[in-house]
Amino acid sequence: MQLRIRSARWEADHILGFRLEPLRGENLPAFTAGSHIEVSLQPGLKRSYSLLNDPAEQDVYEIGVQLDPESRGGSQHIHEHWRPGQVIEVSEPRNLFSLDEDASHSILIAGGIGITPMLSMMERLKSLGRSWELRYAVRSRNRAAFLERLEGLENVQVTIDDEPSTPRLDLQGLIRSAPPRAHVYCCGPTGMLSAFREHGGPLGDRMHFEYFASDAKVACEGGYRLQLQRSGKVIEVAAGDTMLDALLGAGVDVGFACFEGVCGSCRVPVLDGVPDHRDQFLTQAEKDANNAVMACCSGARTASLTLDL
Repeated sequence: MQLRIRSARWEADHILGFRLEPLRGENLPAFTAGSHIEVSLQPGLKRSYSLLNDPAEQDVYEIGVQLDPESRGGSQHIHEHWRPGQVIEVSEPRNLFSLDEDASHSILIAGGIGITPMLSMMERLKSLGRSWELRYAVRSRNRAAFLERLEGLENVQVTIDDEPSTPRLDLQGLIRSAPPRAHVYCCGPTGMLSAFREHGGPLGDRMHFEYFASDAKVACEGGYRLQLQRSGKVIEVAAGDTMLDALLGAGVDVGFACFEGVCGSCRVPVLDGVPDHRDQFLTQAEKDANNAVMACCSGARTASLTLDL
């Protein structure tokens, strides 16, 4: 879709908020709380951003973009080049972090820019009249985006690391004290997500999480072969290339967005061989099954991988 940037707003240090609207005033495709859109920035460069506004709104998408100091062109391009009135291209919304709307209680945990999907979830839960609470942790007040949307809400607790007077975030205690049928959601930096997954095991399928970045090292050692079952192609992955590089270079149509193995866009079924999993998207059970691989960041532990492509 083509959308117009209606407004750009400073939300916190290094964080900008954007309102995106259709060109001719028509309604946009509906989205559910926790959804994201993929934004096309330059040829071959796409990035995913969570929709943060109320899903009931049909004429606008809102996103928040944090400038990554190690940006490889995504957030830096947006901060330097996006201006109100500009027309951009985005995908329809997709949801890999869906909200269980029937839960008896929902606990939302956000770290930094991970607040964005939680804002959408919060609005949806409010409209449904469901029980919920939000814990939002940031390093400093000047980096805390969207605080004005949380003002006056009694079930919101904000932790500011360099302000000892604010309540501390006890992640383990919060999970341990969760009501029996509560669903718990977490989005934030890798350290927070690792701790959440470590302590949240007893929640089972009531534990939900989404990474917005990964600190895993991308597999680009190369030296293995991709055998594509459906097309019959055989592709050598050279040193310095990722699996995705090799597939795209051979003209294979593979979805991609984050390049870090956090969004799920480049998931490819594996029929034979053992992947070298580097992503943050697959569960450990899915990795152990070795029947799927994230092509953007993972490699191969065997001399070849047979893919369902």
